[in-house]
Amino acid sequence: MHAPERTATAHVIRDDTEALAVAAALAEEFRTGAAERDAARRLPHRELARLSASGLLAVTVPRSHGGAQVSTATLAEVFRRLAAADASLSQIPQSHFVYVNVLCRQGTAEQQAFFFGEVLAGRRLGNAQSEAGTRHVQDLRTRLEPAPDGSYVLSGVKHYTTGALFADWIPVLARGRDEALWVAYVPRDAPGVRIVDDWDGMGQRTTASGTVHLAEVTVPADRVVPHHLTFRGPQLHGAVAQLLHAAIDTGIAAGALAEAGAFVRTRSRPWFESGLDSAAEDPLLIQRFGELAVRVRAAEALLASAAGTVDAAAGALTDDSAAEASIAVAAAKVVAAEAAVETGSALFEVAGTRSAQDGLNLHRHWRDARTHTLHDPVRWKVQHIGRYVLNGVRPPRHGLL
Repeated sequence: MHAPERTATAHVIRDDTEALAVAAALAEEFRTGAAERDAARRLPHRELARLSASGLLAVTVPRSHGGAQVSTATLAEVFRRLAAADASLSQIPQSHFVYVNVLCRQGTAEQQAFFFGEVLAGRRLGNAQSEAGTRHVQDLRTRLEPAPDGSYVLSGVKHYTTGALFADWIPVLARGRDEALWVAYVPRDAPGVRIVDDWDGMGQRTTASGTVHLAEVTVPADRVVPHHLTFRGPQLHGAVAQLLHAAIDTGIAAGALAEAGAFVRTRSRPWFESGLDSAAEDPLLIQRFGELAVRVRAAEALLASAAGTVDAAAGALTDDSAAEASIAVAAAKVVAAEAAVETGSALFEVAGTRSAQDGLNLHRHWRDARTHTLHDPVRWKVQHIGRYVLNGVRPPRHGLL
């Protein structure tokens, strides 16, 4: 199995402005070859090494530990820009930032010093959260049992482990003896850890969201974090995690619209009844592009607004401010998901028959959108929004809202 390329040192980004500039430059670099990587399912080892070396993976490390501690708004925009270039590549570090956030909230001073140092050096965190064959997404069977020497033993099987194959550390979500949630940070090459690259989704093809087998893995006590404490008070864990998913969907929509426009301007023929020399002058196509642009701009605006709401809540965290943040993110996620699926499909409507050629791989935008938007159902987000607006019912505290 291909081992992750470990970065000895990584650039340290100092502020939000630099983070956005680095993200823009990497997005341009990653855009080249994105269609080919998807078509051949060539996993982005080189690209992830570039991402690690750039310092982008450390931008949420607190300033007190040498990081940039960028705003949530900046982080969302970083993901949006990367997703517009390569949706699979942008999804891989989503869990990385989620579990850096877990350390920020629940890690001890010693754990923070160690892991933030790892992240600043370019190390990548993966994830081992979801399981297959259980009653629902919160029904976890992976166990973290205490050992006589004060360490823990971790056993279970995890599916949809985006980022694990490329990770230096794999955060594993598990239940303790009291059924409480814990996160164990496990080296990907630890004895008893086996990662299987068996992801075969129709979209997000190069995320390598495969399976992690954990066979009585020994975990030192100082690598275990009490995640259950995250949800005992007002929290932004779920809002930030979902905001990054919304940013990915928004980026997919923007990328599909941009590629559709380029195709129509350079390769589409005008419909003979239009009497025009260029497809780009067709008023019917112009109308449709305008409608799609409105959808994408709405998603971008709601994404930015939700990110601002999360940042405001972080500065004065209460039950009310946390609820506002979750609802704002839920609204952004609903609109982003709809925009991504619609734009990825409408690309063919506006670009015409030639765009359906398999070799062009323009269908990757729709496949990515349709696959990624299945991550969690937006219909439940609409329900929570409705209850909040109509009856003032705060959304529940969990990691998916």
